[in-house]
Amino acid sequence: MFIYTFALNLLNINQFNKVMNQGNNQDNEGKDLNLIDLFPPISTEEWEKQIMIDLKGADYDKKLIWHTLDGFKVKPYYQEEDLKSLEHLNSNPNGYPFVRGIKTKDNNWEIRQDIYADDIEKINEQALIAISKGVVSLGLRAKKVTNKEQMQQLLKGIDLSKIAINFTSSFSYPAILDLFISEIKRQGIDEKLVRGSFNFDPISYLLLHGDYYTTKDNNFVEASYMLKKVKELLPSFKAITIGGSYIHNAGASVVQEISFCLASGCEYINMLMGKGHKVDDIVNAITFNMSSGTSYFMEIAKIRAIRYLWAKIVEQYNPSSENAMKMNIHASCSLWNKTMYDPYGNVLRTTTETMSAVIAGVQSINVAPFDITYKEPDEFSQHIARNVQLILKHESYMDKIIDPAAGSYYIENLTNLLIENSWKLFLTIDEKGGFLKAIEENFIQSEIENIALKRDIDIASRKTTVLGVNQYPNVTEKIANNVQPNYNLFKTSQKTSKYKTLRRYRGAFAFEEIRLNVEKLEKIPSVFLFSYGNVSMRIARATFISNFFGCIGFNIINYTSPCNIEEGVDEFLKSKAEIIVICSSDEEYASIGVELPKLLKEKGSKAKIVIAGNPIEIIDTLKNAGVDDFIHAKLNALETLNSYYNQFAN
Repeated sequence: MFIYTFALNLLNINQFNKVMNQGNNQDNEGKDLNLIDLFPPISTEEWEKQIMIDLKGADYDKKLIWHTLDGFKVKPYYQEEDLKSLEHLNSNPNGYPFVRGIKTKDNNWEIRQDIYADDIEKINEQALIAISKGVVSLGLRAKKVTNKEQMQQLLKGIDLSKIAINFTSSFSYPAILDLFISEIKRQGIDEKLVRGSFNFDPISYLLLHGDYYTTKDNNFVEASYMLKKVKELLPSFKAITIGGSYIHNAGASVVQEISFCLASGCEYINMLMGKGHKVDDIVNAITFNMSSGTSYFMEIAKIRAIRYLWAKIVEQYNPSSENAMKMNIHASCSLWNKTMYDPYGNVLRTTTETMSAVIAGVQSINVAPFDITYKEPDEFSQHIARNVQLILKHESYMDKIIDPAAGSYYIENLTNLLIENSWKLFLTIDEKGGFLKAIEENFIQSEIENIALKRDIDIASRKTTVLGVNQYPNVTEKIANNVQPNYNLFKTSQKTSKYKTLRRYRGAFAFEEIRLNVEKLEKIPSVFLFSYGNVSMRIARATFISNFFGCIGFNIINYTSPCNIEEGVDEFLKSKAEIIVICSSDEEYASIGVELPKLLKEKGSKAKIVIAGNPIEIIDTLKNAGVDDFIHAKLNALETLNSYYNQFAN
């Protein structure tokens, strides 16, 4: 992907040499050099010519074009000419269609911390700590709050005029709304100063649980009630939160997350307008909870694209004010890509995810603690999660510049690609009768499942890297005796589903599950790396095999360059390893791949003999000689490793 960078450097170096030669030839009375004039823009033709030279006949499309899961293509580079047809470039920050955000003075955002405890006193305790450490927005579970005293305990010591409160779970959101209003009045706080949201989203609930909270009609009656209440008493509060994060954490693509959130928003507008509410009041009471994932630039473009499309959609309802077209977005770090193994890598993931959300200009962000995959986060992991945002704001000053991505050839074109492709999918849903109808017909669930399957295959084949899990594992890490997967991370309904449900999960879990099972074996299998011959090939292939079997926690014994095959075989037998992998060049496999199995057989070994690589021309010969398997980059690693685990588990 970076060949084009080399091409640019090469062209610029040549130009630099010309500049220096020209400067050296000038006399003392010559004019000053104008460096801008001496470095003219590099044309697309020059780029392409140099790239084709460097590709040396390789397929341009396969090597440099990014084929996204959504089916559209992303070029390896963009030029100024690629911006000319982009309509959204003509807008300013806080200007229609709001692709550049709704901020005017700076890029400030609310640092939010969600509290994952269930006990009311514990939630309050953790909330007060978070506030003292710089948090200005809280996500509080309210499922155990059923009366005024419990609401008072939940919010004890929290200044509701300064700290935003977001209720993330409840037995009844209308009831929580009433209790919350009662507490605000008890404290004598100006209701106009109270900020926050309710995670009330009957449509997402339908996707996750296969049915409504109660009934469809009743849920939208509740939505109407909440909308009326917040308009009258809590004008800065959001009654409905559209759960894009649920869609993301089910393995959906970026285009799907955008399109399905927009379609869900339209359902709320249509249903609530049917109950007599004005479009301005409806959209002002909606917030979108979008996930921020690993694909750094794509996640920036995602937020910019959905703002653009939402403005265009709301415009069609003829709101009384342009402000109604503005989108309030809360960003949550992805859970889909988080891991149990090498969990501190999650800190790095959330850092780039948070940066994407910040650069895109969201209103608030919650960072998932690094240990959320295997337990309820503790104060240490919450502390680290808070500091990700605090450092970006107070040390990196990322709150100072609005839409720093503006004008980027790459991000602007990504934004446009997402706008075009998300709109196509949105129209498909509209043709099916809307989002609710598409859910009831299982269209939404099936579409997400199809993309999730593609993502699973990419992880299984290691086309997509999950650091520490399917690539570059910490082979000494052992966790099975200390932690277990956090099955509460994605809770599912226990009741019978009327419709197909959305399965939220972590992409790394399939690999992790095998490794956890390996750790529980009475004896963990060992892999003996028999590195022989060609130095570069044996090192490369030994590294590959060590990484491959390390992904499920097999012990690795690295034996390098024996004086002869007999010596190496003796060392292998002493090690009592169950698997021996020959790591050499394809040319040398023709001899060592035959001699070593023969010698092992003579010594009575029943070890599994493996070749590192795929020497197609001599595979039959090697199999006949006693080689059991061939491991190479084109395999489905997950299936292969699972088969090895099963051989030793039975």
